[in-house]
Amino acid sequence: MTLLDVQHVKKIYKTRFKGNQVEALKDIHFTVEKGEYVAIMGESGSGKSLVAKALVGITKDNWHVSADRLRICDVNLLELSPRQRRRFLSTNIAMIFQEPVSCLDPSIPVGEQLMEVIPNRVFEGKWWQRPFWRKKQAKALLHRVGVKDHDKVMNAYPLELSDGICQKVMIAMAIAVKPKLLIADEPISSMEATTQAQILRLLDKINVVNNTTILLISNDFDAIANLADTISVMYCGQMVETGVREQILNTPHHPYTDALLNALPDYSQDLPHKSLLTTLPGSIPPLQHLPIGCRLGPRCPYAQKMCVRMPGVTQTKGHQFSCHFPLNMEDTNR
Repeated sequence: MTLLDVQHVKKIYKTRFKGNQVEALKDIHFTVEKGEYVAIMGESGSGKSLVAKALVGITKDNWHVSADRLRICDVNLLELSPRQRRRFLSTNIAMIFQEPVSCLDPSIPVGEQLMEVIPNRVFEGKWWQRPFWRKKQAKALLHRVGVKDHDKVMNAYPLELSDGICQKVMIAMAIAVKPKLLIADEPISSMEATTQAQILRLLDKINVVNNTTILLISNDFDAIANLADTISVMYCGQMVETGVREQILNTPHHPYTDALLNALPDYSQDLPHKSLLTTLPGSIPPLQHLPIGCRLGPRCPYAQKMCVRMPGVTQTKGHQFSCHFPLNMEDTNR
């Protein structure tokens, strides 16, 4: 059963100069099945977080989001009013943001913020039992996400806690509403390796035990490659390749995906001291100065004259990619 169906999402950013517009996202398309674990990969600045914000409706006055199809749980979000959309998303989608400390209110104890998000619809009992029930539920949520000292954490302020504990609190707030889709935007950024492993195991447990669909956004290929069922790779506001885990890791067709995989260090071999990682030359171009045709063209080692035209989407055995000269193909024109 398809839970999320996104087709040709565009996000236009209007600058302060009159008549000047920047296309931050272009033709984003992917589908997510119920209970699936999906990862969106890419460098910082490739537009991964913009996709998540477009799904949950976090926009600014100078942003314009359009789509051919944007359906969640067989509900077309494009046909809903802003109030109906907020009400629908609040019960079906939860999001974990990048910086947990900045997303929590620094002037309110963590326990009060956690109890506030627990919905009333799951309460069964008398009205005077609700405050005690909320506190009991908050402690149970903290226990589920691996926080042992419940009372200390609930009475503490966000700035008194570590980033790992704050991230676990954010996950507890997200699963409190029992969402059908959980969006995790860089949940392991700027954390030590032990805490990263705990957060990833927790998300995997939520996916397996609760059958919660997870959309994980990250730039750490090595950390989440073995967790996700489907991996989508983004570059410069475009979805360049999508496929199941084995297809992306073993036979990538897009040069950018291949470059991301080659940049991972191979610990099975003896690496020379201070050896450099394999990287693509240059960096992601600014949105105001995008190249003509394929946006990877100026950095791609396989670029040719045909790359001045935007490549279309090619699909083979469920493996989608956008490249004129794909890699690991039996028949190639290169």
